Amino acid sequence: MIRTENLCKRYGKFEAVHDLNLDVRPGTVFGFIGENGAGKTTTLSILATLMLPTSGRAFIGSAEVTSEPATVRRLIGYMPDVFGVYDDLTVREYLGFYGTAYEVPSTVMEARIQELLQMVNLDERADAYVNALSRGMQQRLGLARCLMHDPPVLILDEPASGLDPRSRIEMREIIKGLRGQGKTILISSHILPELADMCDEIGIIKRGELVACASVEVVTARANGQRQMCLEVLENGDSLAEWVNRHPLVTDIVASNEQKVELLFAGDDLDQADFIRQLLHEGYLLTSFHEVGGSLEELFLHLTKEEHRLDQETAAAKQKI
Repeated sequence: MIRTENLCKRYGKFEAVHDLNLDVRPGTVFGFIGENGAGKTTTLSILATLMLPTSGRAFIGSAEVTSEPATVRRLIGYMPDVFGVYDDLTVREYLGFYGTAYEVPSTVMEARIQELLQMVNLDERADAYVNALSRGMQQRLGLARCLMHDPPVLILDEPASGLDPRSRIEMREIIKGLRGQGKTILISSHILPELADMCDEIGIIKRGELVACASVEVVTARANGQRQMCLEVLENGDSLAEWVNRHPLVTDIVASNEQKVELLFAGDDLDQADFIRQLLHEGYLLTSFHEVGGSLEELFLHLTKEEHRLDQETAAAKQKI
């Protein structure tokens, strides 16, 4: 439903997007993850027909974004990370204005507005002025605006940006509801745990290139090629942490206290079994052992760790000059 082929965008010598190949299946919620400046917004702007690519192609359905922009705009609802509102309009008038712009038939306009207001939990604020709404309410109103023409595809750029925890939860539940309606959703965000809960697939973009792309389960399982293990003992957890840290297949201690140690382990099943045997042989009273699933945050930090190191070394070198 959303596809790019070797998509590139250059600004002079700077390449914001490099040979990007995406394939988002119909009915999928696809999470687009990347740091500021990684190329997320540039990619979404091209897909929304707001920016021309330097090379490559992009499609919404069968419509190509550069040659068929009018068709693409009828297929998508685009929500930028920052959008303007008309302060002198009520919520109902605001949606009506965009409904007219989207050529929603007048016979269904009022019913569509009421349906969307209920979906985004703003039906009780229908006659309030837009500028009187909280940030979270304005974000939900912006999402309702995207849905006025009932598009099959939603492109959402940081929809939870700047929201408090309650508002983020509300936005997440609305998006999960839209997934249940069969919408295809491309969503960029920095709030990684929420993407893991909400998305079917994720893509991680780094310096304009897609460095990981798969289902949430597959990408998380492959993060770093390691297992995160949790050991619980009756006592001597601090001593256990010291012993564990000397083991050649333990790459890091995630957390530890008197009765629990969490660690990253680089071995296979046989190595893991031998590790537990050694632990028991050392006399530690193990009460629980289990693997902890990796998170998108861990994967993201792992994939961007080298970039941060290089940036810091570059900055330090510049200071010496």
